Amino acid sequence: GMEAAGVVEALGEGVTHLKEGDRAAYAAAPPGAYAQARVMNAAQVCPLPDAISFEEGAAMMLKGLTTHYLFRRTTRIAKGDTVLFHAAAGGVGLFACQWAKSEGIRLIGTAGTPEKCELAREHGADECINYRDEDWAARVQELTDGKGVDVVMDAVGKDTFEGSLDSLRPLGFMISFGNASGPVPPFNIATLGQKGSLKITRPTLFTHIADHETCQQMAQELFGKVTSGDVTVRIDQRFPLEDVAEAHKALEARKTTGQTILLP
Repeated sequence: GMEAAGVVEALGEGVTHLKEGDRAAYAAAPPGAYAQARVMNAAQVCPLPDAISFEEGAAMMLKGLTTHYLFRRTTRIAKGDTVLFHAAAGGVGLFACQWAKSEGIRLIGTAGTPEKCELAREHGADECINYRDEDWAARVQELTDGKGVDVVMDAVGKDTFEGSLDSLRPLGFMISFGNASGPVPPFNIATLGQKGSLKITRPTLFTHIADHETCQQMAQELFGKVTSGDVTVRIDQRFPLEDVAEAHKALEARKTTGQTILLP
């Protein structure tokens, strides 16, 4: 576990942005959030507004801050742009659908079942393609009148990489931020030129939040999205901490939607 919410019990020397008794939340290394209390580097621990519950705080930090850097810090995405987002009904996906809708960005999602596609649409996706039923890359071209999308956000990895490149417009931007299906195999960088002078990056959240001030600013902007109602935190699974093995079994069996939290 790398994200949690709770109350600050004690402070180390030099910590000024928190005080004892503060409500707080974080998403940061090292792992160890499966605990009732722990010692953390204060730089990435963020004061949690009273309007956001501890359950929401625990469920939102990793996925919400990831969504923030995808839309705000990785490349310039403007109102009216089109984004292709894989696994749109997943934890990050449901944040991304809502974030895009709140900023006037057209989001085309992919998911593996009709139910998950409907869930993505309910959370703001303009379109959602069931990748098990059709050639999703060809469908993306149809939905964009053959132009392709401005940005692809892909946490699936190996299985979607080639189709993601084929879904981009010339000069489009590919964000490969995960590898749920396995790592992307080596490829010839000249392919990017052949497919339309494409750009590609492989970011991680922890690079973005390494700087204390940047991390706190990102968290404040995320909290603003939630307190304004632009983004809601969907928690579909709750497990007692002692049942953490059952939580992992549910994740591995792909039986979860939205967020999963552990309760002490």
